Amino acid sequence: MVWRIDALDAPLEGVPVEDGQTLIVWCCALIAAVATAGSLFVSTVLAIEPCPLCWYQRIVTFPLVAVFGVAALERRVTVYRTALPLSIGGVLIGAYHSWLQFTASSTGTCALGGGCSTVQYRLEPIGATLPQLGLLSMSLITALLVVLWARSE
Repeated sequence: MVWRIDALDAPLEGVPVEDGQTLIVWCCALIAAVATAGSLFVSTVLAIEPCPLCWYQRIVTFPLVAVFGVAALERRVTVYRTALPLSIGGVLIGAYHSWLQFTASSTGTCALGGGCSTVQYRLEPIGATLPQLGLLSMSLITALLVVLWARSE
């Protein structure tokens, strides 16, 4: 099977364009909810204290659950105007945090229990760190919002 970018512009058979756009909003809501639940699981169940950069990622992720949830229920596909700045901020924070861990740079005052370059937890099956998972979720949301924006214009 060959994937093509122009396949994103093709309407789903028998599905109105508005329903396809609403589906994108629901997907964004699901990604944000899973990211939020995962973040809360790591801090409450695994008792891993988040560093300041992790908190910044949470600050942009947590509101997206409500933003996308309300937008999906109201079928408001212009949600990209509200959510895109938050998701881009999440991508930038996640990329910077991942870069700090990759280069093992010491930031001194970054963390409560260590530097922001310290890997506190790694998801074993794929080897991803928490900032990388945050970067992945925000990147997926940003990509879906860009598709939504392109389809609504």
